[in-house]
Amino acid sequence: QVHLMESGGGPVQAGGSLRLACATSGDSDRRKCMAWFRQAPGKGREGVARLLAGDGEEYYDDSVKGRFTISQDIAENTLYLQMNSLKPEDTAKYYCAAAPSRRGFAGPYCPMLSDQFFDYWGQGTQVTVSS
Repeated sequence: QVHLMESGGGPVQAGGSLRLACATSGDSDRRKCMAWFRQAPGKGREGVARLLAGDGEEYYDDSVKGRFTISQDIAENTLYLQMNSLKPEDTAKYYCAAAPSRRGFAGPYCPMLSDQFFDYWGQGTQVTVSS
């Protein structure tokens, strides 16, 4: 089993920064792929960023590329999302998610950044960006 708990959300003005944290525990093999998703009111859940643990391979949705950075402190079992240059359209509830990695010819890799491929979820933390 895997447990995830997000923190760090809150209100912020446009152009500001926030750092989200996700405390992780449980079977490490089942959380080799870590990701952040978000869901705005009335919209579906969308992938923001993904990280392959150990390898450090990162992937970002175009909407946040260059502004958000995903990282992991392995010793602290914590996943982070540093969010800079925040915009009102970044307002959403942000979720931490985990999945096992998959085997490929070139080594392990993470599934697509879609919620259907991630098995474990935190309860979410709200980020509200005002203009």
